[in-house]
Amino acid sequence: MKLSTKSECARIKSLFIEHYKEAKTELLYKNAYELLVCVMLSAQCTDKRVNIITPSLFENYPDIEALANANLEALKLLIRSCSFFNNKAENLIKMAKSVRENFNGEIPLDEEKLVTLAGVGQKTAHVVMIEYKGANLMAVDTHVFRTSHRLGLSAAKTVQKTELDLIKAFKDNLDILHQGMVLFGRYICTAKNPKCAECFLVEFCKSKESFKAK
Repeated sequence: MKLSTKSECARIKSLFIEHYKEAKTELLYKNAYELLVCVMLSAQCTDKRVNIITPSLFENYPDIEALANANLEALKLLIRSCSFFNNKAENLIKMAKSVRENFNGEIPLDEEKLVTLAGVGQKTAHVVMIEYKGANLMAVDTHVFRTSHRLGLSAAKTVQKTELDLIKAFKDNLDILHQGMVLFGRYICTAKNPKCAECFLVEFCKSKESFKAK
């Protein structure tokens, strides 16, 4: 696959910022605790589904202390419509206990500390920090991975290497670009039947011919 040139990368970056400069996550939350829980639940699950689950979840467990003391089976019932709910329920309680014991009940908004929490990997940590702090970080989910490759921003086979390619290509405004690429991949550059006629980046797409053939 042909990769985008430096000038193409610059133009892609500019257009993403132009179209998505106000973009935010579609997850509904009120504070750092709720955001972290939402992001943990969103792994392999849609934001729409998470937003259906969380009102009753936060009503029952409004803070770290309540979640740390949660009954595992009761928590599973509340999130059972979420993918991998068994593992997620266990990790949510472990996360809350760790935050209570090691961080005085406050969500640590620092990557090195966040990734020490159960169920929190680099991507989850980055998403939380991007959304809550506007951190100059990139997080690669399925939408970002797909659009990165279609636009020739990366040919890497892994999420980690794709992230490095995007950081190298864009350098700054990574928080805006992450949010924009997620929404772009979710609503325009979809996995099946991408909306090429609506795409403001179609001139840079390295895959458009294959879609035309279909």
